[in-house]
Amino acid sequence: MDITGLYTLYTNSGIPQITLGSIVMIIICLVLIYLAIVKKYEPLLLLPIAFGALLVNIPGGQYLMEPGGLLHFFYQGIALVIFPPLIFLGIGAMIDFGPMLANPKTILLGAAAQFGIMGAFVFAMLLGFNEQEASSIAIIGGADGPTAIFLTALLAPEMLGAIAIAAYSYMALVPIIQPPIMKLLTTKKERQIQMIQLKPVSKRTKIIFPIMVTIVVGILLPATLPLLGMLMLGNLMRESGVVDRLTETAQNSLINIVTIFLGLSVGATASAKHFLTVDTLSIIALGLVAFSLGTASGVIFGKIMCWWTKGEINPLIGAAGVSAVPMAARVVQVVGQKENPQNFLLMHAMGPNVAGVIGSAVAAGILLALYG
Repeated sequence: MDITGLYTLYTNSGIPQITLGSIVMIIICLVLIYLAIVKKYEPLLLLPIAFGALLVNIPGGQYLMEPGGLLHFFYQGIALVIFPPLIFLGIGAMIDFGPMLANPKTILLGAAAQFGIMGAFVFAMLLGFNEQEASSIAIIGGADGPTAIFLTALLAPEMLGAIAIAAYSYMALVPIIQPPIMKLLTTKKERQIQMIQLKPVSKRTKIIFPIMVTIVVGILLPATLPLLGMLMLGNLMRESGVVDRLTETAQNSLINIVTIFLGLSVGATASAKHFLTVDTLSIIALGLVAFSLGTASGVIFGKIMCWWTKGEINPLIGAAGVSAVPMAARVVQVVGQKENPQNFLLMHAMGPNVAGVIGSAVAAGILLALYG
């Protein structure tokens, strides 16, 4: 091979395209991969997201997101708002609304936790973001990755990479972020409260619930139907007991395949050009504010319900009002049992936890209706 051939090989490689930004992003991607594999921080999505970002930040790899590139085709599942509803279909097939239906008061705790979204929206507006960008940032407070991706893809697609990474990072950090807030806002006596066993819920009620929610909420907020409709369809398949093959597919094969494509597509939007900005740091900071406010508002409303019911409700379960299912409910169980070994709050916490999934979808529908 002569000098000309070597020079051609060099110019066609990624070496001439190496920049400080690409080096920084590769390091960030390697850190995220480390957190996913070693620390097991939301590995199912953080790993493909980090690897998707790695692919487009390797010098010369940008063509993957250009028209005709592999990741460009994958990204159409987000651009056309297909992947997040399919994820919700799988989540619905896995969720049991029984604990929430057995104690309907816990729906209010799921709603209260959405105040974090409102607070973050106000802060984002004060920092100069427009309504669409502020809405996308605020939804991080719901601790619901698919909902954050759904809303951002429609309102502020240029911010998708930063928001998705922030949303899933905070979901992974639930066991670290939530306990200090829960302990700060409750007394030892409140954390020791034992709740009575939940009443069984009939199969008929479980079947009627997803149908009625779809009709009522769908009429009031049609913008929620892509997410809420798929969530309720998945749950109806589960509770009906007549489509076991479809339910199993939604719970396993379908959600796993979509998760791979979704993660790679989201990660591919986090190029150095779009990710290494002051706005990205603001998004990450505001995401933490949103998530913390959501946790705090749920616990505070739990304290109000504790007072109202004369000690029947342990305020800790309010922290599960964010829709990080089932991690937030497990954190409530761990914190409660440390204070009282006889405390079994997991199933009680699942009530506001699954209510939070509905709440975040409704909040996204409201923001989409207002600013879409």
